[in-house]
Amino acid sequence: MAIQRRQLLRSGLLLGTGVALPTALASAGPALAAPALVRSGRPALTHGVQTGDVTAHGGVVWTRADRPARMAVEVSTRPDFARSVTIPGPDLTAETDFTGKVKVSGLPAGSDIHYRVRLADPGDASLVGEPATGRLRTAPAVRDDVRFVWSADLAGQGWGINPDAGGYRIFRAMAERDPGFFLCSGDFWYADGVIPETRTLPDGRVWRNLVTPEKSKVAETLAEFRGQHKYNLMDENLRAFAAAVPQINQWDDHEVLNNWYPGEVLTDTRYTERRVDVLAARARQALFEYLPIETGPSADGRVHRVIRYG
Repeated sequence: MAIQRRQLLRSGLLLGTGVALPTALASAGPALAAPALVRSGRPALTHGVQTGDVTAHGGVVWTRADRPARMAVEVSTRPDFARSVTIPGPDLTAETDFTGKVKVSGLPAGSDIHYRVRLADPGDASLVGEPATGRLRTAPAVRDDVRFVWSADLAGQGWGINPDAGGYRIFRAMAERDPGFFLCSGDFWYADGVIPETRTLPDGRVWRNLVTPEKSKVAETLAEFRGQHKYNLMDENLRAFAAAVPQINQWDDHEVLNNWYPGEVLTDTRYTERRVDVLAARARQALFEYLPIETGPSADGRVHRVIRYG
């Protein structure tokens, strides 16, 4: 459900930043119901929250549940959510590995927007899980300075999450720059790169990775491609970064395998499914399930969209 732009300024309320607050954010009625008492049947978020493809007036909010659930997103210009609007989201089902997205629109430009995601049992709205909160910054509508961070290529060549080394510390360092968005130019995972339990460093020290079944072999099945992103989201630095900094994601080759091309048939003996077109289709599905990208792939598998910033 979009927050209608024509509702802007109708309330006459002003933020401390001097940006007019949409009526929908100021007086949209009651917020999400308070969490129910702890019960065994309430759904839970498994991999935090993320936002992406944020423009001057909207963006995409993502999450994943541990079971079938109904997603809802509460947004506000205030961190205490004293005035907010709730956007109902989709049912999260096994078909998408319990992932889901909500598109939020009608937001004020150049503003910090606070959001809160909750999951409810589809058959019993009183069973509500613990919420997760995040923040996004909408793009400016006028000429202004822009700060963003750029990177690519995560957990390649067998170097994964090492808790003893602080995990993916780069995401903590990038978050400290307080960027408006994160541009990831692909290879957000290495589906063709196995993560071993240990790697020996040149000085003889041993690097110890977290390992999962999906990252212990090359990805071939849809579950294994989904497991590539689940692995990265095991890192608390990445989860905290993704909750606070919107992403703009491309994809490259390692989301499938190195230097692949349409119609390729592999000779790599690590693979039992050697038709790259099959692998690419599974990788593409996992990518759109697990990243906060607004649109789906085009018929030829490309990711076409324009995101204006300032």
